[in-house]
Amino acid sequence: MKAETPLSKPTFVLALFLVSACASAADVVADPPKHCDACEGWSATREPFAVFGNTWFVGGGLSSVLITSTDGHVLIDGGLPQSAPAIAANIRKLGFRIEDVKLLLNSHTHYDHAGGLAALQRASGAAVAASPAAKRALEKGGPTPDDPQFAFGPVHNDYAAVSRVRAVRDGETVNVGPISLKAHFTPGHTPGGTSWTWRSCEGDRCLDMVYADSLNAVSAPGFRFSGDGTHASRVQEFQKSMDKVAALRCDILLAPHPELIDLDAKLAARAQDPTVNPFVDSSACRKYAAAARGRLDKRLLEERATP
Repeated sequence: MKAETPLSKPTFVLALFLVSACASAADVVADPPKHCDACEGWSATREPFAVFGNTWFVGGGLSSVLITSTDGHVLIDGGLPQSAPAIAANIRKLGFRIEDVKLLLNSHTHYDHAGGLAALQRASGAAVAASPAAKRALEKGGPTPDDPQFAFGPVHNDYAAVSRVRAVRDGETVNVGPISLKAHFTPGHTPGGTSWTWRSCEGDRCLDMVYADSLNAVSAPGFRFSGDGTHASRVQEFQKSMDKVAALRCDILLAPHPELIDLDAKLAARAQDPTVNPFVDSSACRKYAAAARGRLDKRLLEERATP
């Protein structure tokens, strides 16, 4: 019988790293999961990857974006409640630590993008910043009554509340070390929707990065974006948000739902030719806003056809 040989030093170090990473990921205790028709796909895992410079994709079926520095990191969006351990594991796969995330940000306060924030906050000890309307929803743990999806009800909507959220102003810059992100309020899909911009660099080449909030006219049954006896029209506000996204300085666009930026097609293109970054597209924000405007126009036609 062949005697067992000890692990070589590199193999032993790698083994210790993998054990440590698995143990640390397990320390991110997820809150109760959400169940929905789309949740299985939304909670699917994906290998993390570099987008550009110090910007990384660490989500799965839903987007979560990490911006890194030697003085700490920023994480945008926490996916579903059950996605938090996978996001933390992806951060570690890239060689970073969830404990070094110093700031958590959010696009909008629905359970599929904010549901994992409470667990990620507990694991990292990070601060949380959001628009005033988003702060109210995050600290409540679900949409407020002025949200188009509020009528789905608490069983569908609610998630673990996020504590100690700092309110930011429209146009305010938040910082972690050398990282600076600017808040752009883009209400419509939710009252507190926020898009975020920053710069990432590779050597001397720096690009304008945009994480644009969802601009989809989606609601609970009975809600009318054109207004009714219970609330005023949201159309002008929504269109203003689309105009704002279209006008952003935008070399690379990211968004809460990967399919809205054709993420899989971009990754396939990168695999075919790694010398070209398919995420770089200075027209992406304009096209994103135009597609959203088309969906809103379709929704308004439906509302006009329904008394």
